[in-house]
Amino acid sequence: MFILKRQDVEISTIQHPNKEDRQVPILYYQGQTFRLITVFKASEAEEAKTFWKSLTDNRGKACVLLEEPERFSIWGKVKLEQISIDTGSHSKADVLTLGVITLLQAVYLDIEDLLGNRQAALFAKDITEVLQQKQFPDISAADAVKSFLTADLSKMSKMPAWQETHVIILLEELHRLGKTYFGDVNFAHQLGERLQDMPEEEQELFISWLQKSPLNKLWH
Repeated sequence: MFILKRQDVEISTIQHPNKEDRQVPILYYQGQTFRLITVFKASEAEEAKTFWKSLTDNRGKACVLLEEPERFSIWGKVKLEQISIDTGSHSKADVLTLGVITLLQAVYLDIEDLLGNRQAALFAKDITEVLQQKQFPDISAADAVKSFLTADLSKMSKMPAWQETHVIILLEELHRLGKTYFGDVNFAHQLGERLQDMPEEEQELFISWLQKSPLNKLWH
């Protein structure tokens, strides 16, 4: 919809109606209001523009791409009374982390449904070993991993502090383990279905990132 500079807009915060400790960033432009969807680094200009175009051209979303000195940010049009359903304005790292944990949960539930509780427990143990051996942040014990496998992600107050490299490692290891447990790679071919619980914009960002990465050969 618009590519704007910082001086073109007014940005402020309002109190989240459902969360007392939460302030929601709001961008004002020509009498319209926009909420923050996600943020890209200054070095990720092309990635930011590609995602912005995918939302505006493919999804028909009314969005602003804001060029700032240190970053690019993408904002979606919203009515102030709709802020109560705000999805959280996650950073790109948070969105990638949310995506990989959503996939992890989907594979875990399929193993539990199709192969039984014993295999699901073994899978949880294998994933725990991977995360601990690779020294993933915020993984201090098996209990932490168990919570990732079963938690309602929409109610998680904070994503683990993982970077893009952690997400790539986990996607590779999840594919390897899934192939071992299911005996084939068909489980990796239903990406949209497995991510359907993610907010739409964040799902779009995760899939857009995945399609441009070498992992696209594994997950599609």
